[in-house]
Amino acid sequence: MTRVLVCAMSRLIFVALASLAAASVAFSQPVTVQERRLAEIERGRGLAEARCAACHAVTANGTSPNPESPAFEDIANRDGLTSATLRQYLRDAHNYPDAMQFRIERSQVRDLSAYIVTLKKSGYKPAI
Repeated sequence: MTRVLVCAMSRLIFVALASLAAASVAFSQPVTVQERRLAEIERGRGLAEARCAACHAVTANGTSPNPESPAFEDIANRDGLTSATLRQYLRDAHNYPDAMQFRIERSQVRDLSAYIVTLKKSGYKPAI
């Protein structure tokens, strides 16, 4: 009887360890590029709403609270703007007006630019 019990427990332990190993592999798989991109966009939108919306319109069809601050939609639709050129602009602190006194971390630059370029529209015409 003891031998049967030891054998059964060994099988149970083996099954439990195999299940644990399979679960850890499933959870450790890297997220897809699309999932990572969507997460960047969501973080960028949150950052825009929290830190930029006091001056800029941060959503489509918005009007900036500060007339001197361009709407993010206008920025996104400028000729030649890409996520890469926007990231470069955001990283270069000398581009900001002195009044902004705005600091942004490198990871936030990627997130914010990912969000802003989602506002790009074919045939966009800025409000006059």
